[in-house]
Amino acid sequence: MKRFITPILSLLILAGSFGNAAAVTRLANPFLGMWGLEIDGGGVGWLHVSEEKGYLDAELLWIGGSVLPVANVYLADENTLVVTRTTNARKSEDRTHVLTHTLRVEKSGDSLKGTMTGPGRNGEYQSHFTGNRMPPMPEKPDLSNLSYGNPISLFNGGDLSGWELMNPKQANGFTAENGVLVNDPVQPENGEHISYGNIRTQQEFEDFNLKLEVNVPKGNNSGVYLRGIYEIQVVDSYGKPLDSHHMGALYSRITPSQAAEKPAGEWQSMDITLVDRHVTVILNGKKIIDNEPAWGPTGGAISADVLAPGPIYLQGDHGKVSYRNIVLTPVE
Repeated sequence: MKRFITPILSLLILAGSFGNAAAVTRLANPFLGMWGLEIDGGGVGWLHVSEEKGYLDAELLWIGGSVLPVANVYLADENTLVVTRTTNARKSEDRTHVLTHTLRVEKSGDSLKGTMTGPGRNGEYQSHFTGNRMPPMPEKPDLSNLSYGNPISLFNGGDLSGWELMNPKQANGFTAENGVLVNDPVQPENGEHISYGNIRTQQEFEDFNLKLEVNVPKGNNSGVYLRGIYEIQVVDSYGKPLDSHHMGALYSRITPSQAAEKPAGEWQSMDITLVDRHVTVILNGKKIIDNEPAWGPTGGAISADVLAPGPIYLQGDHGKVSYRNIVLTPVE
């Protein structure tokens, strides 16, 4: 005997299935909040899962680049979160593919583990990662009450003492020339591409004030990383609108409050303070970031542990740039 389902019964069944799905999203979501990710093989990520009016959303940083909103995020079950992000790959002048990368994240206590999968050059790639909940952000520090130690000159003007390549397999484009730390990652006109690396201080620091001067030729790009985690952008952006990717910004996180950069090829001063995960930047005498929280690492960070001391590191793989008078004064 055949069983027939009436239209009304169909609607009730459908409503029930939606209700079950809604019940999953209404569970106390253990993934809400900010997470620092350590990716196997090197690399750092950051995931921020939020909920508004019953809808999940997320932002993701994956190794390099910017913090970006995800394409989709949902709870597969009470202990599994699925996040997708998309990138574009240009196949020809009139054809672009949208590539989907999927994170499947499992939670145990205050820790995460998971995989990122997606299309690679030779089939599907798979990256494994672990994560920990970001520690609570401290209150905004009172910078007027800070006590400083003795200033430390990070560059002696004569050689690269105190600095080292972050990846010894890469070439070092930095040299000391007449009291100036010059990076000139020249590529040969004919021959194999040279992979240039970033340099870091051998010393590691906690909170500090960092003063330096920098000269960026037209069209070039570098960056100053605080404790190896937070990039203050160094780039030729004179005359361009305010943006979180322009000179003096905390890369992709904090947009300068005003444009203070000079034209390409001129020496510019930076006065940077990092205290209790709050950043202040004075560019060419103008305060462009005023004691604002750094919610997580920026692209290119070497660690997701925002409480650990770390080095100053300078990007050397992006373009020509010069630094001088690099002085760090630790906060006591």
